[in-house]
Amino acid sequence: MGDGGPRPGGHTGAVTETRCPCTSGLTYDECCGPLHRQDRTAGTAEQLMRSRFSAFAVGDAAHLLRTWHASTRPAVLDLDPDVRWYRLDVLATSGGGVFDTDGSVEFEAFHRGPAGPGSMRELSRFARGPEGWQYLDGDARQD
Repeated sequence: MGDGGPRPGGHTGAVTETRCPCTSGLTYDECCGPLHRQDRTAGTAEQLMRSRFSAFAVGDAAHLLRTWHASTRPAVLDLDPDVRWYRLDVLATSGGGVFDTDGSVEFEAFHRGPAGPGSMRELSRFARGPEGWQYLDGDARQD
């Protein structure tokens, strides 16, 4: 991550002034930063999904685990420091609004690593309970 972007746990002023990794067009401090710092919760499933992508980009495993539904959450999550997540395209959403209790978001996430550039496409499912929106699981998609 030698591009001057956000760093794991480092949420400094320099980080907050950069564009959010989720490609919303907002700064990190206006978008996913407050969710990572637990200053607020996601209002929609898409917002949570974007914050989770940004958590992968900045290396925030704690946010990923915190927003993972207890029924499917792994005990430990090890992020690969050699993979840089740099772009998110939201392809479709279903439900997941402020009055919904479930929803799904289909997306493609782009990364670079030792093996070169790549992407993954997934349909993620979310549920909203007393603690807010949480990631349930996802199905890999083919083009």
